[in-house]
Amino acid sequence: MGRVRRMVSRPVVIGVLLVGLVAVGAGVFWFQPWKLWVDDTVREAAPAAAAGPGGGAPRTLAVGELISHEHSTSGTVRILELPDGSRTLRLENLDTSNGPDLRVLITDAPVKEGRAGWHVFDDGAHKSLGSLKGNKGDQNYALPAEVDLGRYTSVSIWCDRFDVSFGAAGLRRV
Repeated sequence: MGRVRRMVSRPVVIGVLLVGLVAVGAGVFWFQPWKLWVDDTVREAAPAAAAGPGGGAPRTLAVGELISHEHSTSGTVRILELPDGSRTLRLENLDTSNGPDLRVLITDAPVKEGRAGWHVFDDGAHKSLGSLKGNKGDQNYALPAEVDLGRYTSVSIWCDRFDVSFGAAGLRRV
């Protein structure tokens, strides 16, 4: 019995340890747990009109307040139009958790409170405005000209890795 135990146990133990090590490594890569303790703060100034003829202050087209979904999230979303006709989505006083593969989405989905709103923002029409620059602060994202604010009525801080909204805001036209 002792002899069988020695022959089986050593390779089995080594195999189990190797499989466990690979599983832990994959989990760390996939979940990126260190981001729970690391904040990325961004302080971008609001876009300003270019000096010269026709200059003027940006005009607010829509506004919304972020609500929490998967993670505690707060801040304000503004859609600004510059005198040249370009538009910017601006996040102000953003405060959310950091996470893997976070994106800023503008969507046609209604904003729902609680768990009902966690997974809806990639179901219908949506446009990614790019990776979230930081989980705290103020930041600007160029809004493509083809985005119709009559159709795209919400914004989500979206975790593309796990297909879940960290937080979202309904846009109210001003």
